[in-house]
Amino acid sequence: MTSTGPGSVFARIDQAVLGPPGAPQRSLTVHVGSRSVPLTLEESRNALYGPRRDATVGATVWREALIEAMREPRRDNGAGRLLVVWLALPGLYRNLYRILRLWQWLDQPDLEAEAVLAVLVALGAADPDDPDTGGRLIKEAVNGMWAYAKRVSREIPFVDVGVFAEARNAVVPSQELPRPPEGWELHITPPPCREGLRATLRFAEPRPRQDDRRTGTRLPELVLRARRHEEADLIGTLVLRPAGAQR
Repeated sequence: MTSTGPGSVFARIDQAVLGPPGAPQRSLTVHVGSRSVPLTLEESRNALYGPRRDATVGATVWREALIEAMREPRRDNGAGRLLVVWLALPGLYRNLYRILRLWQWLDQPDLEAEAVLAVLVALGAADPDDPDTGGRLIKEAVNGMWAYAKRVSREIPFVDVGVFAEARNAVVPSQELPRPPEGWELHITPPPCREGLRATLRFAEPRPRQDDRRTGTRLPELVLRARRHEEADLIGTLVLRPAGAQR
């Protein structure tokens, strides 16, 4: 049976249920007709997912595992509930890998943890005598993984919000701003609000006087006035100067 990596939640469940290599294996006694048949844990899984799986034996495996988990004291180590989760894992791999292919940046342990949580929640309302109980547990776990993936995919992860805020709010003093070798500087009075200038601007170049000395450019200084309309009050002034010119 295909398994996930050694650092995954599913792999840890495998280790917790099966124990270390060479350790004594627990068994699950199932009742088929009038016979009681002890099955190892691997045989129990094969009855559910193996090439020779039997629906009748598989329903009995789920029934016995659920009864054992429900009879387990809440303060116990949870071995019975963990066994139910372990039996459900092979039914989750296909959707797990499909989700990871669609959202490659998802954290696999988190996705697996959501599946385990969904199985444990569904276990509280499971009916051991329902032959479809195992399928319902697997379906709840699959739905839990998809719901988690879709929810997280709408989030925008960022490593350090503080660094992002500092970079966005950083203001470089005007004297430190690099000046282009040629071009124009624009000065706005008053400073624009965040929403921008609340006016329709008209750009006009003042007519040169006869005694106006011009050296190599037609716009030594362009002053633009911003009004809401012709009759409105002046709301600001824009001054355009050659880059590096003295104010």
